[in-house]
Amino acid sequence: MPTPKYRRVVLKLSGEALAGGQGFGIDPHTVQDIAEQIREVVGLGVEVAVVVGGGNIWRGQAGSAGGMDRATADYMGMLATVLNALALQDALEKLEVSTRVQTSVEMRQVAEPYIRRKAIRHLEKKRVVIFAGGTGNPYFSTDTTAALRAAEIEAEVILMAKNGVDGVYTADPQKYPDAVKYDELAFIDVLNQGLGVMDATATSLCMDNDIPLLVFALNESGNIRRAVLGENIGTFVRRKIRA
Repeated sequence: MPTPKYRRVVLKLSGEALAGGQGFGIDPHTVQDIAEQIREVVGLGVEVAVVVGGGNIWRGQAGSAGGMDRATADYMGMLATVLNALALQDALEKLEVSTRVQTSVEMRQVAEPYIRRKAIRHLEKKRVVIFAGGTGNPYFSTDTTAALRAAEIEAEVILMAKNGVDGVYTADPQKYPDAVKYDELAFIDVLNQGLGVMDATATSLCMDNDIPLLVFALNESGNIRRAVLGENIGTFVRRKIRA
């Protein structure tokens, strides 16, 4: 069995990643593929926590732009992440992967409330913990949730699985074919150049707490395993670029 590079990771999945090619809602086949990749990583002995977005169902910023109260729109987005978390949990449980969903917005009938020590204990027992409900506060993205939870559970890296892009580029590669991909970046460069890898709050959290970030393509099967094994994929973002 290959030796993983990381012992404990946070996997960040956007809501759009769960929608697959349909662009909206939850695509069961896509969720099944992600669950199989996670099972493979758990089989390597890696402790996996997952943070899911909700953009495939609802975006708080879009609702706010349409005239809705921003806090209300963001709370709706938090509920959308719970739907995605339950779908992923169902797919993992069908593969006999022990899973727990923890939410920042309390709803005991469907998930546990987020408790840091309990989450860590689940991870130590090799259960996949899915964090839903964002941070529980409006005005914060699920990128910030991933950075915050990674700091709290002492994860060694955030694996940011992107849909349709295989790393960080100098510009949007879909709009600018001559855009150049970065192999490695410093968080301060992400902020200064406005590269949009994560929002500024999440980027600053990662930089201040020295939590590295690996941005890679999700739509290539087996990439989560490659990322955990430390293979040279995507773009690695750290506090300082090594000389």
